[in-house]
Amino acid sequence: MEKRKLHIQIFIALIAVIFAGRLLYIQLFDNELKIAADNNIIHRIVDYPLRGSILDRNGKLIVANRPVFDLMVVPKDLKIEDTIAFSKFFNVKPEEVRIILQNAKNYSRYKPSIFLKQLSVESYAKIQDRLNEFPGIYPQVRTVREYPYESMANALGYVREVDKTFLEKDTSHYYRQGDLIGKSGIEAYYEPYLRGQRGVRYVMTNVKGVIKGSFQNGKFDTLPVVGQTLVSSVDIELQRYGEQLMHNKRGSIVAIEPETGEILCMVSAPSYNPSMLSGDSRIVSDNYYRLLNHPDKPLFNRAIMAQYPPGSTFKVAQALIGLHERALDTIYTSYGCIQSLVGCHAHPSPLNVYRSIQYSCNPFYYQAFRKIIFSNSFENSWDNPGPALNHWREHLLSLGLGKRLGIDLPFEKPGLIPDDAYYKKRKGKDWKLPNVISIAIGQGEIGVLPIQMANLAAVIANRGWYITPHLIKSIGRDGEPLPQFKEKHYSTIEPRWFDFVARAMRDVVAAGTARRAFIPDIPICGKTGTAQNPHGEDHSIFLAFAPLYKPKIAIAVYVENAGFGGTWAAPIASLMIERYIRGFIPENRKYLEKYVLEGNLLNVKKKPEKAKTKKKPTNIWKNTL
Repeated sequence: MEKRKLHIQIFIALIAVIFAGRLLYIQLFDNELKIAADNNIIHRIVDYPLRGSILDRNGKLIVANRPVFDLMVVPKDLKIEDTIAFSKFFNVKPEEVRIILQNAKNYSRYKPSIFLKQLSVESYAKIQDRLNEFPGIYPQVRTVREYPYESMANALGYVREVDKTFLEKDTSHYYRQGDLIGKSGIEAYYEPYLRGQRGVRYVMTNVKGVIKGSFQNGKFDTLPVVGQTLVSSVDIELQRYGEQLMHNKRGSIVAIEPETGEILCMVSAPSYNPSMLSGDSRIVSDNYYRLLNHPDKPLFNRAIMAQYPPGSTFKVAQALIGLHERALDTIYTSYGCIQSLVGCHAHPSPLNVYRSIQYSCNPFYYQAFRKIIFSNSFENSWDNPGPALNHWREHLLSLGLGKRLGIDLPFEKPGLIPDDAYYKKRKGKDWKLPNVISIAIGQGEIGVLPIQMANLAAVIANRGWYITPHLIKSIGRDGEPLPQFKEKHYSTIEPRWFDFVARAMRDVVAAGTARRAFIPDIPICGKTGTAQNPHGEDHSIFLAFAPLYKPKIAIAVYVENAGFGGTWAAPIASLMIERYIRGFIPENRKYLEKYVLEGNLLNVKKKPEKAKTKKKPTNIWKNTL
């Protein structure tokens, strides 16, 4: 009996120890039951801030917000009596309901997860009155982007929900599952200013999930902070007009206010309606992949990512460098149009520097470039042109070519101005200038971006300096741009040569290769370019600024596969300049506007490929020294 009594006592003691241990664990270590108990009466609701709006330079709203509703689910509180009826009510397939709820349970049985994303106000209104029939499901107000204008998609960018990979790498620890973040354009670059700050509310609910009031009179609540409003430098009406002119064309228009570096318009064509990437995440995903795989690459921002040969527009930079280096002279330098060097078009010959810009003579710049490289302070430049080429390149970099300008958009490309190391790697250490001479007229290995060419026009307009082009002129309605967009950058070229080149560019439009761009009472200074394109017809290029003195606008236009610069790019730039300065296109110029608007260059036939033939070596360089 004593032995049985002992066994019973040990058994009871063991049971007591187990219960005591379990109670100790629950009290000290396991918060699950406490969370479940608290969630019966208290819910933590995140209040998402309004993302900052974006205005154009004249105060017009170009990016706004509209409310949407996320339906949140707490798996522990949700009881579904009829799965078919439940699925029908929320317009979700039964198998999708099972997957969503299982994922929610895997995350947490007691914490809320998203059940349905971004219901419109109209969709939410249809189910609002019956939501209390489904304890465990409650709404959470969010906002998505809304666009009053169907313009400027590439520059504005888009926002998307953060994914698991991003959250794992997020060092700021700001973002949470379901948050939106800027993925491209202004939305990405200015994300820290636009996103605002989340707020939190604690509310008491009954067993059916109906909110009964705030917890402890809102003692622990925090208010959301609205994101900052951004004032863009873009004139949305000029932007829309540029997009109309580029309809059925591929290419880009970039216009800058020279004095401030503020971008007045940035057109990349073809483009898309920015609303396609805003709203219901399922629709947005479908639209994104359609745009991504479209042959015209509408997501590709040609203004800052497309690398083109500058063609004859490059001659203004060559003239500036030649004059600065004393390789050219405004009075005595004269070269004939020797077409055995390179093809050209009919114009007077010989030409001085001024007329070489006006008539865009190719042989002139072949000979001028040779003089720049061979007639300078570097020794043995004939046998070793590398140091002289590097010196020439430094001038071009100071003009904003061949490098990232640092504009306020992500994914800007640098372009390419080749140097000695580049040619040694690709053509051997003993490369010679005649092998690369096509760079003299902006062909060959040279690649520039439309933003760089518009900035070059601004440098000439300012007579030797520029402010980094930027799209946001003010953070906050009465604020300022970021500090880097107020600093002047000076060219290595002497200022006095810019006015000479600017006056020659005026005659390009008044009586040279860009006469179609001429406006009698607005002195436009421009330069045409026709860039060879191995994939099809030549690209039509034009850079310009206006007026000649106290300029208000600098612009570059690229139209792909459109032929001569004076045929398409120059008329487009002329119309943009007049629209900005005058505010309208007068009747006597409507014919030109009609010509551009009706032009369709999307289906231009490719040129037949020419058979490759070896060029015979020539001694023309030594013969013309």
